[in-house]
Amino acid sequence: MKTKNGREIDPTGFPDHIAIIMDGNRRWAKSRNMAPSLGHKEGANTLEKILLFCNDIGIKHLTVYAFSTENWKRTEEEVGALMNLLANYLTDFSKRADDKNIKVKFLGDITALPENLHKKILQVIDRTKNNTGLIFNIAFNYGGRAEIVQAVRKIAEEVKEDKIKPEGISEETIEKYLYTSGQPDPDLLIRTSGELRTSNFLPWQLVYSEFVVSPKMWPEFTEEDLLDAIEIYKKRNRKFGGK
Repeated sequence: MKTKNGREIDPTGFPDHIAIIMDGNRRWAKSRNMAPSLGHKEGANTLEKILLFCNDIGIKHLTVYAFSTENWKRTEEEVGALMNLLANYLTDFSKRADDKNIKVKFLGDITALPENLHKKILQVIDRTKNNTGLIFNIAFNYGGRAEIVQAVRKIAEEVKEDKIKPEGISEETIEKYLYTSGQPDPDLLIRTSGELRTSNFLPWQLVYSEFVVSPKMWPEFTEEDLLDAIEIYKKRNRKFGGK
């Protein structure tokens, strides 16, 4: 297989699960004297290109950080634009994802979102639930610590109802109650815009992920950049705490 630029793609050693912190939409827009909403719109276009490329090259899981629980602190105008962008995007994206056999899941508290957006999220989840291709996780209204808190609360309820013994709680028990239950942890985390932090993204799941940071803003990120990150990953010696 080759890219549109003629680059050979060798899938040997590819990560099964890639996570991406899509950073830099606002800075990209600001550098062009554009409104933040236009940066987010361009970022959405980049996301779909990367998603379809991952599906084409055989990546099995893709998780992206789209909107954190902390992002509610942004201006009402920007938050509203983000909600409208996702709602409008899902209308057309649902069919395209289904046609490509992509299964869409959401990580985070979607019940707190506007009713129209919540409804569209449930529709795309339902439409693609039986697809067997790439699993596409969208972390929206997501906070890593909040995810762990809600998992602990559910386990506490199970203990209270005597369904689980405290001494029987293990890592596997906790993983069962996370949003990513049943999925492997990310092998590779990519963060754009040169930032060097995880920003409350998948704190449980990223403990042994390999990190690759791109200096590019997310709207500038390309399929070639993704392959570059994968090649860096393939050269890493993953020890998982061993020698």
